[in-house]
Amino acid sequence: MIANRGRIARSVLVAGTVAAAVVLTGCGDNGDDTAQETTTMMTTLPVTTTQPTTTPAASPTTGAEIGAEASQQLCDMIQPELDNWRDQGSTVAKTSFNGTVQNWAARNELTDDVVQDKTIVDTVTTQTCPDVRQQALEVLEVPDLASALVGFGG
Repeated sequence: MIANRGRIARSVLVAGTVAAAVVLTGCGDNGDDTAQETTTMMTTLPVTTTQPTTTPAASPTTGAEIGAEASQQLCDMIQPELDNWRDQGSTVAKTSFNGTVQNWAARNELTDDVVQDKTIVDTVTTQTCPDVRQQALEVLEVPDLASALVGFGG
């Protein structure tokens, strides 16, 4: 009986040691400092072949110049969202609009410019796509697009 107790104790000890070794091996560092792969979801935007205004839009207060391609891109990002914003109502649509403008500003390295002068969005859309701008104003229920932007500064 005592011999069996010793065997059981040794078996439990060996099994515990093996289990601990397996767990620690799984948690161990293999010395590879490379980052693990992550999946990034990218959104592509439709490309139009129409030529926007030939002169770049410029902010009246910061003087930031926005190229014709970036100006058209903002219009191309707003236009397909208009129906969604109509369905969402103006309050939720403003949140989505903010996301669209933030996305556009980040893609074109204009975030600082938009933070300093929200009217850039109105200047760009007035010159490049006044019809899209007008529809956005109606959907968002604002007098100008700058008023719909939150968190961009003054």
